[in-house]
Amino acid sequence: MNLSLLPQIKHTDSNNFFLLSGPCAIEGEDMALRIAEHIVTLTDELKIPYVFKGSFKKANRSRLDSFTGIGDEKALKILRKVSETFKIPTVTDIHTEQDAAMAAEYVDVLQIPAFLARQTDLVVAAAETGKTVNIKKGQFMSPESMKHAVNKVTETGNQQAIITDRGTMFGYQDMIVDFRGVPTMKQYAPVVLDVTHSLQQPNQSSGVTGGRPALIGTMARAGIAAGVDGLFIETHFDCANAKSDGANMLDLGLMKKLLTDLVALRAVVNEF
Repeated sequence: MNLSLLPQIKHTDSNNFFLLSGPCAIEGEDMALRIAEHIVTLTDELKIPYVFKGSFKKANRSRLDSFTGIGDEKALKILRKVSETFKIPTVTDIHTEQDAAMAAEYVDVLQIPAFLARQTDLVVAAAETGKTVNIKKGQFMSPESMKHAVNKVTETGNQQAIITDRGTMFGYQDMIVDFRGVPTMKQYAPVVLDVTHSLQQPNQSSGVTGGRPALIGTMARAGIAAGVDGLFIETHFDCANAKSDGANMLDLGLMKKLLTDLVALRAVVNEF
């Protein structure tokens, strides 16, 4: 995967990690633009290649009454507006083969959710759009098995694949990141650490996913030290009232300090 091939990506010569970041779900235009503007300002200052993340639809919810979106086309148009306003690439997750073609009209990176990483038809449909495909490692999959997921992309002729590790299920309600998998998966594609989802605590009796956001800094620093190519961090300016995954997102106001620290750590890691 060649990062510089992403449309409108900036700072690719900085030797920094790249960042996929934004809200869990698109809740409206104003919130998306507000979050994007804040992160664009920071990443331009710190010379971090940046891709805005927002789900146009949330399909894998615990409860039937959970928030799933504001409407597919409406949310996708907001993602396009973010891209056009700030001249940055965007990423969203897809859940069906039909989603792939639809979302590809609006965004630059199609993300395969971890639960669907083995769905061959979905991965191939995403690859055939020609867009970059970000495959989240299934919580039930080994690092070695991600070679086959990446091959499903590259064997269509699409060389733009990314692997994102969001941890492995430990018991029923915790995710554990095994950093031994980073060098293994880097043999197949650039590796991103999904910092915030790896701190989720799913399967709560309430039907609402919990999390441990106090450990976001610890997890992100560990990822950089382990040599990941990129970080995935969901963020919101009002996590307590976010419509999806508020319990494990980073407060937007904390983003500057975290990214500044991570850039400094990356400079040290680069020395090795």
